[in-house]
Amino acid sequence: MSPRAAPPRFGPLQLALAAAGTAAATLDLCVDGWVAAEYARRGHPAWAALSLSLLAAASAAAQACSWLWLRSDPPALRPAVPVPLLAALHLLQLGFFFRCLYALKVGWRVCWAKAEEEDEQRHMAFLSHDISMLRLFETFLENTPQLTLLLYIILRTNKAELSQGLGMVTAFLCVSWSLLDYHQSLRSFVQDKYELSLGSSIIYFLWNLFLVCPRILVVALFALFWPYGVAVHFPLVWLAMFLWVRLQGTDFMESPGPEQLYRAMVAVILYFSWFNVAQGRTLYRSIIYHGFILVDSTLLALAWLWGRAPSEEHSYLLLVVSAALPCYLLGLGLRVTYYKWLHPNVRVQQEDRYDEVDARGGKDGTEFRSFLEPDLVNRRMQYLAQTHISLSQLAQQPFLNGAAALESAV
Repeated sequence: MSPRAAPPRFGPLQLALAAAGTAAATLDLCVDGWVAAEYARRGHPAWAALSLSLLAAASAAAQACSWLWLRSDPPALRPAVPVPLLAALHLLQLGFFFRCLYALKVGWRVCWAKAEEEDEQRHMAFLSHDISMLRLFETFLENTPQLTLLLYIILRTNKAELSQGLGMVTAFLCVSWSLLDYHQSLRSFVQDKYELSLGSSIIYFLWNLFLVCPRILVVALFALFWPYGVAVHFPLVWLAMFLWVRLQGTDFMESPGPEQLYRAMVAVILYFSWFNVAQGRTLYRSIIYHGFILVDSTLLALAWLWGRAPSEEHSYLLLVVSAALPCYLLGLGLRVTYYKWLHPNVRVQQEDRYDEVDARGGKDGTEFRSFLEPDLVNRRMQYLAQTHISLSQLAQQPFLNGAAALESAV
């Protein structure tokens, strides 16, 4: 029998990136607090309250997931901290930051003190996968709504304060970076020797940015036309996405109750960006989703144009809106380019396949790592890896057409 496949090595570079991610999350939290304080100071308590409410709701959802995962994790992988203290940290909304700091501690030990111990490498892989998923949840539940609110306020007041500009920059970077980090985390489960190159990472970062930006823009413009309309539009679209996710029969959490929480959070992500939740062929689901978002976004933009013609001071918005559709189509084009020519699986050689004992195959033949002990596997991320990465056909069929290249996940 072949030996177990080793987890991806965690080295100084990965430790530096993990520290940078923790610092970025801290900076984003501080900037959000600064923006809310500026709203209150300038006589806009409603905007401050809404900004803090978005932050609190996203944090509560992420903390709930973190706590549920800790309770279901194998005892050997839980932090050596009393359960009441862990519960208190999560109630105080500090569970995610505790996970990040604990992962940095383990990562430091892996890099410098016990770098050759395979068990520590497995432990670090388990921790980093959960952090990546939690970061993605919190980013889409908090940063994308915050971006929409920031853009709406800037357009309404026709000016941008320093805090708002910094908030938009950090939020956009956090959204795109969290998607890239999440994708790289999923790829660690795939049994091939190629990782994302710098060029592939840049293209992946850009196509996500180009798809998210137009969506945020049209929602903000619709809010300009009808501020309370977003309070109607978002729940309706969210409910449709929630039902769609439910019909696909997800199996991410350990029990039915928490599974509904997961589906609710995924529905928020789908309001802004594509997120695959089921195994099998995703081409038609992707076409349906992007077609729905294009139609919905177009209707929102037309409602703004019809109901509130731009004044002279907002005349530039006509050019911005005109560029939104090409931007979205460019994002789709970059996505096709990535999966057709730049995805690591395109370079996988047939003779380099690993022994079947060391991998767990997907429905399309894609092989997945099983580098953890069966009772220590991060079942959550392994499930998502099998759901999202179904691309071995790209390595075997280099002449896929553009539509088939959309058979992808995040």
